[in-house]
Amino acid sequence: MRITTIGDPVLREPAAVVSPEELRSPEVQRLIDELIETRRAAGGAGLAAPQVGVSRRIAVVEVDDATRYRYKPLVPLTVLVNPSIEPLSEETLVINEGCLSVPGLRGDVERYLRVRVEYLDRDGAPGELVAEGLTAGTFQHEVDHLHGVLFLDRLVDTRSLATWEQFARHGEQAFLARVAPYTRS
Repeated sequence: MRITTIGDPVLREPAAVVSPEELRSPEVQRLIDELIETRRAAGGAGLAAPQVGVSRRIAVVEVDDATRYRYKPLVPLTVLVNPSIEPLSEETLVINEGCLSVPGLRGDVERYLRVRVEYLDRDGAPGELVAEGLTAGTFQHEVDHLHGVLFLDRLVDTRSLATWEQFARHGEQAFLARVAPYTRS
């Protein structure tokens, strides 16, 4: 699927809740498969339905060896339907994030350090997980998409914006040192 980019109104709208009937439909099951394939092809850590132009509360998260974020802890494929996030503490972590819908840019975003994510899986079964560190940030980033929020809206300082190339050159080492307790070992 084509990933839509900043400026497309679908990225700024709250996505529609998915009913149990819709979730069982071949159309929505195909959408989930296409989200997974598109995320894998693009190398992102996750992808939400609005990012492919579909205003539905569905996202996928998966961090594997092919992701462009090689420092993030591995996360098995997780399909999130109608997810909600609850912070488990007030403690936060500033994470330098990028987004497939904001190509070429990264910036610092403050995220809750530890969260509980409740969701339905692709079969409609309830799921719950607790995530922390960079992984918590990934889940918050994807759920933000379902509320029409981009990481740019959460920047702690616009001066943190950088291209991927300039981040690698001037900011990556300091960032990785700061988040070392939360990176893949």
